[in-house]
Amino acid sequence: MDERWTPRHTAEHNMSGASCPRPARGGMPEEAVDVVVILAIAIACTIGGASGGAAGLAMAILFALASVIAIVYLRFDPHITHTANGFALIRTRRMRDGSLARVFRQGGVYQSATYLDGRRFEPVFAYRRAFDIVFDLEGQKFERTGRGVVDVLALGGGGYAWPKHALMSHDNLHMDVVEIDEAVTRAARRWFFVDELEARAGDRLHIITADGRAYLEGERDAGRYDAIVNDTFSGHEPVLALATVEAARAVRSLLAPGGLYVANVVSHEGGTELTFLRDTAATLRQVFARVWIVPATDEQFDGEDNYLVIASDEPYAVVGSIPFDEEFLGTPMTDA
Repeated sequence: MDERWTPRHTAEHNMSGASCPRPARGGMPEEAVDVVVILAIAIACTIGGASGGAAGLAMAILFALASVIAIVYLRFDPHITHTANGFALIRTRRMRDGSLARVFRQGGVYQSATYLDGRRFEPVFAYRRAFDIVFDLEGQKFERTGRGVVDVLALGGGGYAWPKHALMSHDNLHMDVVEIDEAVTRAARRWFFVDELEARAGDRLHIITADGRAYLEGERDAGRYDAIVNDTFSGHEPVLALATVEAARAVRSLLAPGGLYVANVVSHEGGTELTFLRDTAATLRQVFARVWIVPATDEQFDGEDNYLVIASDEPYAVVGSIPFDEEFLGTPMTDA
């Protein structure tokens, strides 16, 4: 392996550019609420057997615990929603700069997030800001093909963080977003400003409830997209059906000449396990002429490292990409 790929040796390359889904850290308040509720129930159960001063003390403690629960709920505004992958928690947390962000937590990770103020259309996670690399390369694409980045396909909606940002930042952009779970889209409309996005973007946004792989392999016009972005996860794990050679071929068939494919890949074991990253690079090398890797880790949501794997048939100059050699490449993934 290239010595530049020592695990966690990426800080100098960190690109301030979603999700991956970030591990929920820092003592989750919903867990604290669970503890308080359990204690409250236990105390309530003892009140019946207590008398006099003991009962009064128990009632006082119970009232105090109820007050704590109320404060937590008022501060963090939690909501529970049911999705195809089970229950998810949506709550508000305070960021390092003092601003508030609403997060979508499921399977122990942050799947998405949104600011609640005037920045509500800006991505919270660094890797989702890094998806803007498709616009950074737009000038080069135009020089080579005579067309910029106009039509984009996003695989995986979630909280629609990057679609919100991209559509509100680029007036000529049209985007199809494929999200497999209608419940997730409903939650995004209710709590992540996607209803406002739809009203403002109009027919520039097309939300499609479908399986991503099935959509890629459907009867569609070849070469219709200038860029395809893949940000699909099931909890911690990537969607393998979208990571194989066969899926990459389907992606390539839908890309216009000079089109860009960008996939979000996450490390494991605290950033030390890069097998899936290496396999993804090897897989895309089977289909595309060029492959680049760009780090996009978010220090504020520290846990695992995020990387964008970019593929195209054009020899673009990708700023911030990390060189790798043949030894770094893993095993191409296939459907078989």
